[in-house]
Amino acid sequence: MQHNAVQIGITQFACTADKPANVQKATQKIRELAQQGAQIICLQELFASLYFCDEENYDNFDLAEAIPEGETTQAFQALAAELGVVIIASLFEKRTQGLYHNTVAVIDADGSYLGKYRKAHIPDDPGYYEKFYFTPGDTGYQVFQTRFAKIGVLICWDQWYPEAARITSLMGAEILFYPTAIGWASTQDEATNQEQYDAWQTIQRSHAIANGIPVVSVNRVGNEGQMKFWGGSFICNPFGKLLYKAPHDQEENHIQSLSLGQSNNYRIHWPFLRDRRIDTYAPITQRFID
Repeated sequence: MQHNAVQIGITQFACTADKPANVQKATQKIRELAQQGAQIICLQELFASLYFCDEENYDNFDLAEAIPEGETTQAFQALAAELGVVIIASLFEKRTQGLYHNTVAVIDADGSYLGKYRKAHIPDDPGYYEKFYFTPGDTGYQVFQTRFAKIGVLICWDQWYPEAARITSLMGAEILFYPTAIGWASTQDEATNQEQYDAWQTIQRSHAIANGIPVVSVNRVGNEGQMKFWGGSFICNPFGKLLYKAPHDQEENHIQSLSLGQSNNYRIHWPFLRDRRIDTYAPITQRFID
């Protein structure tokens, strides 16, 4: 059943080294949002643990689990069915021995497992050693027809790539979700911090404008090692207008009503999709044009 207005629930929170406690905390946040009327609930990236990619440590592979056979996906399927909500859950996936992914599981409001998206773009920067843990995703970009909307899900570093947002939008996504774990190095000055956050938010709002769909970005908070995760989760409309922005330094639940009908209005008046010159875009598949 399609609804014109969809109630989006997001929650940003701090994590600990206790995986069961983090999952329980996420469960409680989902319950709170559902009680307040949320229909689609998105969790932050890798919510079940600390952001372990700040170091290269083989012990951290023990945090991974199968999807959907793993206990967290199974528990969230039961929770989604109980509450009648869609859950977007970012998990550390063990595909098989020695093969791991940064993956989102999407669960429909009846508890059915709709599928997974494996993170395509894998960073490798100081404090973000994701290439040590994650194999680049091979699912391709994905959209999921949920009870309330057809949604697209990308993950964190995917945020910086217009191609990923464009393709997911062209596949029919009505809302674009980005579970995220990004922060500031503790050694940085405030001007650098602000510049980085502004760039992060701006690039995602530009995806909303270029594709004419709302964007929902959910980031964690808290100090972990040398990193302060900057929160600042936000939701914007199909023309990039900021509808909500969370604080940088505290946990927050929020529900935002999004009108799916707005996309048609913006796309008619700002017909970027109509005027695309797809016959000129072949060079985009090259690494660089010498």
